[in-house]
Order: sequence, then C-alpha cells, then structure tokens
Amino acid sequence: MSNIRIKTCVLGAVSTNCYLVYNEDTKEAVVVDPADNAPYILNKCSELGIVPTAVLLTHGHFDHMLAAADVRRAFQVKIYVSETDEAMLADAGLNLSESFSGVSVAFHADEFVREGQELEFLGVTWKVLETPGHTTGSVCFYIPEEKVLLAGDTLFYESYGRTDLPTGSSSQIVASIADKLFSLPDDTMVYPGHGDPTSIGYEKKRNPISFYRR
Repeated sequence: MSNIRIKTCVLGAVSTNCYLVYNEDTKEAVVVDPADNAPYILNKCSELGIVPTAVLLTHGHFDHMLAAADVRRAFQVKIYVSETDEAMLADAGLNLSESFSGVSVAFHADEFVREGQELEFLGVTWKVLETPGHTTGSVCFYIPEEKVLLAGDTLFYESYGRTDLPTGSSSQIVASIADKLFSLPDDTMVYPGHGDPTSIGYEKKRNPISFYRR
C-alpha cells in the first residue's frame, strides 16, 4: 500500500482546492496551490504532523497563490512555478489579486518548471506537464507511481478551466486536455483546482472537450 496521502483544503473566496500531499512515513509534504488563509494551512500541517518541503503552483492566478509566500517563509522552502507564469505572480493586475481579492499580492518564485521536467519529492517522481490554456504558463503535476494528476484549473469534473482571463486561450486548453492529459492512463485520478476529483477515463467519456475532437 502506498505511503502517499493527499489532504484537500478548500480555501478562499472561490473555493480553491489546496492540496497537502505528504508521505505518511517520513512526514514530508508538498503544498500544491496554497490558495488563501496561511494560518489554516500551517495549522493543518501541525495537526497532521507534516513538514512542507516545497510549494508547487499550477499557475499564477490569485486564488491559487495568496498564501504561498507565507508558507515559504514559515517553512523556509522554495516556490515552484512555470517560468511563463512568473510575470503573472509578480504583477497584482495580471494575477487578479487587486480586482478579485481586494488585496494587492505580488512576489517572485524561486524555481521555474518546464515540460517533461522530473521533480523528486516525498520519495516519488513528479512529472511536469505544460498545459497552456487557462493561462499561458499553466502546468499539471503528474505522479505516475501514484496514478495521480494535480490538474490546477486545466481539467475539472465534467468541465475545464475558463479561458477569458489574462493569457487564456480556448484553442490551447482544448489541445492541452485532448492531446496531453487524455493520453494518460484511464485510471489516473485527477485532483482539480476546484470541485470534486475525477479520473482521466471518466473525463474522456463525459468531458465536453472529448466531443470537440470527435
């Protein structure tokens, strides 16, 4: 049985899924998309007895990163994001924190990720999949050994991310999902940025994107 666990924290004004992915044996953790409410995230880590070793961002929008800098400071860890979305993180207008949250938030990441890159966290390999569409620099994090995809705002349960925000593209998100994500094994569990988890196999049958390519 796997020693990797995933705790979902639904946070912020638009109910964003922040994931605490951790190794039950070593108690090391990775925080994926720390949406908001850093005190809650820190307290949850304390409750679980886990210690974050990295913060991974699927993209640069405010609702996925408002607590990132606080988590970084609390645990002295690095923030990872696509280089393409670094500019969004550093611009409160682009990341929409000014207009949607009423608080201007801007900062820089520590490490940039790219297509095909393999990251080693929690004793397993995480693969970076570039999935532009929701934003130009959107990425998903795929853990093959666990059959897990952390999809951000690219793929949702029977839906997909909106493309009418800065740097979004309808044609790109269709290609990202149909050509890249739908090529993953059907039994891959999908943990989206909002809403309930799903699977690649289910979405290939029920997601609107599947009909665009028929």
